[in-house]
Amino acid sequence: MSGHSKWHNIQGRKNAQDAKRGKIFQKIAHDLYVAAKAGGADPDMNASLRLVVEKAKAANMPKENIQRALDKASGANGAKFEEVTYEGYGTAGVAVLVEASTDNINRTVSSVRNSFKHAGGALGTSGSVAFHFDRRGYLAIDRSAFPDLDEDTVLEAALEAGAEDMQTSDDVFEIYTEPADFQAVESALTEAGYVFEDAEVTMIAQNPMDILEEDREKLDKLVDELEDNEDVLAVYTTAD
Repeated sequence: MSGHSKWHNIQGRKNAQDAKRGKIFQKIAHDLYVAAKAGGADPDMNASLRLVVEKAKAANMPKENIQRALDKASGANGAKFEEVTYEGYGTAGVAVLVEASTDNINRTVSSVRNSFKHAGGALGTSGSVAFHFDRRGYLAIDRSAFPDLDEDTVLEAALEAGAEDMQTSDDVFEIYTEPADFQAVESALTEAGYVFEDAEVTMIAQNPMDILEEDREKLDKLVDELEDNEDVLAVYTTAD
């Protein structure tokens, strides 16, 4: 893994997202959907899903929102959704990857294309930016919440659980896994007593790039508009 820390991107957007309850619910809905698709929609049989459901309840997410995300993943009530990925470029040549789940492809692609146009970007073709990202399982332990944890102990536990790598900073232990190993690693570490600030299968930019503040404002506008789209599950960029 590179020296880039996903944690800083999480923390960098946290204050803005905390001001928008809808953003929080969307992130949780995304995690519910991904966990249910990967391991089934029954929290009693799916440790990853159980963790996300607990987060949803802690955030006071309405029960109907939780159930909607689970129904979307399982196809309950006749729901038929297709998973799609859109690729494009935002300001300053930043690569943007958009994951969505939709029951109307034409509606979704039109909306996503318009969002890129509004922010001065452009929707690209399939494969145009995906190569800039790696899919990884990601687990973050906030060190301020667990000051007694030491790096060697956490690293040993993570590797024994099947993790691929771990990065350590003053703020966080960041554990990376192969996507297929994520649930097993998360379950093993949870059973060992570790608590995660963030846990998900995500896309990690291979070479994050610095951009000017004026370009960042335009990029944030694009990301915000995309995240406001009910069909969009997640948005990833190569901006550091």
